Amino acid sequence: MSRRSLDLLARMAAAFLLGLAVAGAAPGHARALDEGDDIAQVFSFGGSCVGCELSGRKMPMARFMGANFTGASLVGSDLHGAWFFGANFSRANLAHADLHGASLFGSEFIGVDLTDANLAGVRGHGASFVGATLTGANFTGANLMGADLARANAQNAQFNGASLMGVALNEGHFDHASFRAANLIGADLLSSSLQGADLTGANLAHANLASADLTGARGLTQSQLDVACSTPLTRLPSGLVGRACHAGPSLVILRATQPMHLSPPRQPPAPPPLP
Repeated sequence: MSRRSLDLLARMAAAFLLGLAVAGAAPGHARALDEGDDIAQVFSFGGSCVGCELSGRKMPMARFMGANFTGASLVGSDLHGAWFFGANFSRANLAHADLHGASLFGSEFIGVDLTDANLAGVRGHGASFVGATLTGANFTGANLMGADLARANAQNAQFNGASLMGVALNEGHFDHASFRAANLIGADLLSSSLQGADLTGANLAHANLASADLTGARGLTQSQLDVACSTPLTRLPSGLVGRACHAGPSLVILRATQPMHLSPPRQPPAPPPLP
């Protein structure tokens, strides 16, 4: 094994042991902060901090790996560049928090409050924001490919230049939100409200606008609607006409709901014995 590989393993082992030490210091809690302290990094390996009060804390570049922060309060906290991997922040309060540049891979923010939070440039592949409050949140330049924002309340939110390819936005409230130059290819906007939303330059190819309300939408053009999927129940600004989906290649987004179990390849049957 090369020296570089050994150094990498050593760093991984050190991080793991630090995580164990933190967990051992407070059994049952991912406690890495003393009262009144701020730290630059938090290593959390499956720890639990349900309902923790961490409002206003400075935790840039923190690491949350499989951690459970359900119902925690992090109002106004500094979490820019933080790394969330398989973490659970459902029903947490992150209003006015700074998460710009954070990685949210496969984490749950179901029912979370992110009112006026800064999530510019976040990478949220496969993250779940089902039923979240995203009013006034800033997702400018975010990459949320394959994320789930179903039933989210994102009025006045900013999604300018964001990648929302294949994102579930169904039954959401995006009134007066801005999607300028956003990539909404294959996005599901079924029964969502986008009244007064800004769709200037947004890519709506194969986006599902069935039963969506785009009354008063700004910057929406006929050429955008010609490549999207509408139904007679889709409400559009005056002078624009929805189009039914055309036959042809379709976009398929796969979302893992449970670990994939791979079976070993089947061996060919043994030849019959010779007479």
